[in-house]
Amino acid sequence: MAYRTLRWSVRDGVATVTLHRPEQRNAFIREMGNELSQVYRRCDADDDIRAVVLTGTPPAFCAGADLGAGAGTFDAPGAGFSAAGIKLPAWRVRKPVIAAVNGHALGIGLTLALQCDLRIMAADAKYGVLQVRRGMVGDAYSHWTLPRLIGMSRAAYLLLTGATVDGHRAHDLGLCLEVLPADQVLDAALALAHDIADNTAPVSVAASKRMLWSSFEHDAARIGELETEAHLLLMGEPDAREGVRAYLQRRTPEWTGRASELPDLDQPRCEPTNDAAPQPDR
Repeated sequence: MAYRTLRWSVRDGVATVTLHRPEQRNAFIREMGNELSQVYRRCDADDDIRAVVLTGTPPAFCAGADLGAGAGTFDAPGAGFSAAGIKLPAWRVRKPVIAAVNGHALGIGLTLALQCDLRIMAADAKYGVLQVRRGMVGDAYSHWTLPRLIGMSRAAYLLLTGATVDGHRAHDLGLCLEVLPADQVLDAALALAHDIADNTAPVSVAASKRMLWSSFEHDAARIGELETEAHLLLMGEPDAREGVRAYLQRRTPEWTGRASELPDLDQPRCEPTNDAAPQPDR
């Protein structure tokens, strides 16, 4: 069995997931959402994977929904339709997910990238949540992610106008960590992912990520309680000793903790899956 809409591989602890419908500029279809969910589940469960990079086959990241049906594109959603587009969003993967947005990301192409923890974007590409200009509304949890990422006013600008911006404007709005020429985006994202894979403790990162994504649902007191729970979980563990030892010895840490063993810290774990799917190239 092979994926039809994406490619993925793993190297030195980093999974690279590539949206792959190049003739359609990686336009999104339901099958792509299902396959991306499967890969995210595997990245979440595999403790040898320490970070994930999501990108697209050039020249686009994802041109948005496939409009091949023309005016009837949004007529019949079919059984089981969900505007989420994907069953397992990137923020529920227990490893950092970095979007290497190496070309145009429009509509759901952008809203999928917004689910990632970090984004690096191409300078000359176009970005926008265009759905209100197509008689629809933003999808893939964009009304939840955007206010958290850039604030209510800037989120309203993007969601209510359907405006498109280039990479520099996207950076000014707070949509991305860095903006680069398109041919440098993936390399920069991979460098960041490998830095995480080599130098950060997997359970620590998983715990911190969970608290970050749930922080808007809690007051300061509750976040303080969750941080205390995380500290009590990590204190005295081998990785806490190894992190200090490696720092003092000026070497790369050798982590033994497993993110998959992180107990619930206020958010549900990713669901187990029995999906049959190919293993990545390693």
